[in-house]
Amino acid sequence: MGTLAAYGAEAGEPLVRTVAELARWVSGQLELAELDASRRRATEAETRALRAQISPHFVYNCLTTIASFVRTDPEHARELLVDFADFTRYALRSGGDLTTLADELHCVDRYLQLEHARFGDRLRFTVEVAPEVLSVPVPFLCVQPLVENAIKHGTALCGGAGRVRVVAVDAGPEAHISVADDGLGMDPERARTLLGTEPGDRRDGGGIGLSNVDVRLRRIYGEDYGLVLETAPGAGTTVRLRVPKLLL
Repeated sequence: MGTLAAYGAEAGEPLVRTVAELARWVSGQLELAELDASRRRATEAETRALRAQISPHFVYNCLTTIASFVRTDPEHARELLVDFADFTRYALRSGGDLTTLADELHCVDRYLQLEHARFGDRLRFTVEVAPEVLSVPVPFLCVQPLVENAIKHGTALCGGAGRVRVVAVDAGPEAHISVADDGLGMDPERARTLLGTEPGDRRDGGGIGLSNVDVRLRRIYGEDYGLVLETAPGAGTTVRLRVPKLLL
C-alpha cells in the first residue's frame, strides 16, 4: 500500500517508537477503509441481485394483463402502462443505497396496482402510513420485495381471495413497517431458515427477497435491525422491520 518514512538529525528510541505507533495507526486506518469499501461493494452487489430478481414472469404477466385491456378498456390499459413504467424506472434506477419511505411506498403502490389488475378481486390490499414517517430514509427496495413475497407465497398460492396489508407507523426515534398477508403461512422453523441463509446460498429460489432485505438491514443499521417474521401454518405471515429516522 505504501511506506511511512521519517527523517531527523538523530534517530533515537523515542522517535522510533513514535514512528512505529504512527505506522500501526495508519495501517489500521487503511484496513478500516478497505473493510468499509468491501461492505459498500457487498451492499451494491446485493442491490444489483435484488434488481435482477425482478422476475421475467412478472414482466410477462404485466404485459399480458395490459394487453387484455387494450380493446375492452383502453383507458385502464394506459393507466397500467404508466404504472408499469413508474415501477420499472424506480426498480432499475441507478443511485444510492437509500431512498425515502415515500418513494419506496410509491413503488409499492405501482406494484400493487399491477398485481391487482392481474388477480382482480382475488387480491385485496390496504396501505396505512403515518405522514410523519414519509421522509424517513430507508434502504432501496426494502418494502417492495416483502409485498411481492406476501402476494406470491401468501396470496397467489391460496387459490382464493387474499389480503395484503402494509402499515408504517411513527415509533419515536424509529419508523416501524409491517407487511402482512392472510395466506398459507409457514412453519416458524422454515421462517428462521429463510432469514438465516445468505441470499446467494439459496438453491430453491425461495425467500431470496426476504433474506436479501434482512442482510442489508443488518449491514446498514446493525444486528438489532433485521427482519422479524411472525407466521404459522394456516395463520398467514407478518414481516416486520424497523429503521432509525436518522442514519448515523
